Amino acid sequence: MHEQAIQHYFADKEPMLVEAVSRLVRIDSTLGPALPGKPFGEGPAAALEELLALARSWGLSGQNLEGYVGTVDLNDQETVLHILGHLDVVDPGEGWTVTEAFVPKLVDGLLYGRGTDDDKGPVAAALLAMKAVKDLGIPLRRNVRLIAGTDEETGFRDVKWYYSRHPYAPYTISPDADFPIINIEKGHYQPTFQAAWPQEQALPRVSDFTGGTRLNMVPPKATVLGLSLDTVEAAIRDLALEEAISFSCQEKGPGGHILCSGQNAHGSTPEEGHNAQTALVALLAALPLADCPSTRALRALHALFPHGDHHGQALGIAQADDLSGPLTLAFTMLTLHDTGCQGRFDSRTPLCGTEETICRPAQAALTQAGFTVQGPLDPPHHVPADSPFLQVLAKCYEQYSGRKSQCLAIGGGTYVHDIPGGVAFGASMPGFVSNLHGPDERVHVGDLLTAAKIYAQVILALCA
Repeated sequence: MHEQAIQHYFADKEPMLVEAVSRLVRIDSTLGPALPGKPFGEGPAAALEELLALARSWGLSGQNLEGYVGTVDLNDQETVLHILGHLDVVDPGEGWTVTEAFVPKLVDGLLYGRGTDDDKGPVAAALLAMKAVKDLGIPLRRNVRLIAGTDEETGFRDVKWYYSRHPYAPYTISPDADFPIINIEKGHYQPTFQAAWPQEQALPRVSDFTGGTRLNMVPPKATVLGLSLDTVEAAIRDLALEEAISFSCQEKGPGGHILCSGQNAHGSTPEEGHNAQTALVALLAALPLADCPSTRALRALHALFPHGDHHGQALGIAQADDLSGPLTLAFTMLTLHDTGCQGRFDSRTPLCGTEETICRPAQAALTQAGFTVQGPLDPPHHVPADSPFLQVLAKCYEQYSGRKSQCLAIGGGTYVHDIPGGVAFGASMPGFVSNLHGPDERVHVGDLLTAAKIYAQVILALCA
């Protein structure tokens, strides 16, 4: 039912959708310092206000809940469906070629800009789906609520705040992944490890190392200070790393400055990036440095997280199962100075992963290398494929995409990870490469419009 009306409604809505997404993408909504009413900074707060202004201009009712999330409702009936998306984004990074990160640009049916795919574009598609249902005047017996968060990329503090004050809905989707249906999200093991030592005096040594700044992003840059550059260039040649990794060296202060450049990617897909941090650690481990605590720490880290090991083999935690696939690992954060170091890695763990097979081996290996380790295993999220709710989603997807639905597992974690029965559902179509978290992030506008149709049908199937 209603397919003809929905198809007709969306026939001329592509320009409206492009402009809505562009309005959001123009705002740099990376995490900033907390301010009154703006817990995650100016940028996320501005994006939230822009979404609510867009909703009001479309005749929808929205609320700003203390800067944590914004909500948009279709009516005042019982809410049975939550659509969870987010307006915050990761750092722009470098390497953009089509446009700048916050300057949306439409080229050959692709809209480029940070957040076009993750997750401003899908949020706008869900909002347009709600507008469609309202404008079509189809009676609803229940309500759908769009919940737009502002802290998905840096800790989920927004939805944790919301659900500590509001109940879960019977049905929840997050348009923050791929179609068809993501019914498995891998677990997370993302511990902090550190070591401390007395003030060092030995030379040559590393006096300052700075790696990645985001736990869930493959580091595109890493720097080190304090070294003589005499032996560095020969060591770089001997490493023979991939062409996407580059080094620049210059004399600076009392010692040399080395910058390693790679390419960022989402922490759940480390093989899609080029990790500058592990490459720089590999270089330092190959240099003839003094036998001191910082050198021993760097060489231990190179042994445990060798460049190109995306599955935790060296750490002793590699594993896989048929439903959720292999464990992935990205060494994403490291700082080191004269009196110690601290680091983190981002591993996405399959259904078969347990404390016994992941945490204990990792902790034992790091402890043996002289580090203390803290951090729990966050278990995977799994909704059975035969759930009646998932059958509704599958039917709506097949109806408008013309493709066969199936359930999939991902390493990325969305808002539904801890929500009973919730699944990620779109908005990217199978096979599309969006470059999320990387340069030239983009969305296929035609596919995004199809996603809006699917979401409109889901609303009608569950609320009409």
